[in-house]
Amino acid sequence: MKIIVDFDRCEANGVCVGIAPDMFELDDNDQLTVTVAEVDADRVPDAEEAVAQCPKAALRLA
Repeated sequence: MKIIVDFDRCEANGVCVGIAPDMFELDDNDQLTVTVAEVDADRVPDAEEAVAQCPKAALRLA
């Protein structure tokens, strides 16, 4: 499972970083980076929570 970011919607609020800091990162320019290529099975609940809590609905799982 992969995390997909719609950068047209993302405002780099950092909610996802707060939920799963090992999967998301904001750089010095407030650009969001997904730091995992594939979400491990045991981390899927955290990824789903990050997707659900994104205030701009900019994240999805594929």
